[in-house]
Amino acid sequence: MSIQQKARLGGRAVTSFSNAITPYHYSTVEHALNDVLVAYGINGLAIRADGDIHRFDSTDKPKGNRNGWYVCPSLEIAVFGFWHTGEQHTVSLTGEHYPAAAAEARLAAQRAREQRDAERRAKQTKTAEQARRWWAMASGADPSHPYLIKKRLAPHGLRQRGSMLLVPLHVNGELVNLERIFPDGDKRPLAGGRVKGVASLIGSLAGSERVLIAEGWATAAALHEATGAPVVVARNADNLETVARRLRQRLPDSVCITIAADDDRFTDNNPGVTKAQLAALAIGAKVLMPTFCKGCQKCTDFADVALCRQGGAV
Repeated sequence: MSIQQKARLGGRAVTSFSNAITPYHYSTVEHALNDVLVAYGINGLAIRADGDIHRFDSTDKPKGNRNGWYVCPSLEIAVFGFWHTGEQHTVSLTGEHYPAAAAEARLAAQRAREQRDAERRAKQTKTAEQARRWWAMASGADPSHPYLIKKRLAPHGLRQRGSMLLVPLHVNGELVNLERIFPDGDKRPLAGGRVKGVASLIGSLAGSERVLIAEGWATAAALHEATGAPVVVARNADNLETVARRLRQRLPDSVCITIAADDDRFTDNNPGVTKAQLAALAIGAKVLMPTFCKGCQKCTDFADVALCRQGGAV
């Protein structure tokens, strides 16, 4: 399959190092790599065969994503890839059958991964420091904040910075990030901070016989107000299993853990239910599903249901 064919298929085909892309009609690796990247929709790069790792934007993510990378470990070899898809390719002037070229490519790709991991850890550390500063300086959330009024919920320990509500996000008891909730309901973590496996807590785990795990803060708050039980906020469906596993390890076996699912019934494959079921299966827990009013075509989670039954708009 040609590079042009791969590009037409969305750039998802993976070329292994033993099957390097070999543009025989090029005299320099810079020109070869440039044309290969153009076939992937990457234009305007000034390719440098200097042995350093260079980043560029992938075309399927917002501007500034820097998910693409390339490195030219020699004047005959270039390696490029995309972090978010995991794919990587080799461009070689000498052909894929040279063991030395394959070895150079593997080393270059490994070095790129190590550099990327180091950059990510450094950024996460810096963001965690920012999160701790913001949290320490913030005041308690105003109960009349537009988001809380709209959801008809109490602050439950949230803090506020300007117009933003701050949700603390922890990993193993350490504050590593903050989720900002804006007056219009938009939610965003601090850029560059850790988001995988993070969690927050509404209520207290001490002495509790039952703990719930939910996706979003509003859903968790509504469940806590309805049941009195502590609720762990996993922030999104992808975090449910990781958070559930950590919580199960932390709590005594006698404490019952229940996964409160979002019912994404209007979304293909219903990720809220699917991920909740996987999390429950991983720790031997039960799944709690919201019950909707007859004919309801709006609600998808427990916060929606609570608001709907209070006569509020969803």
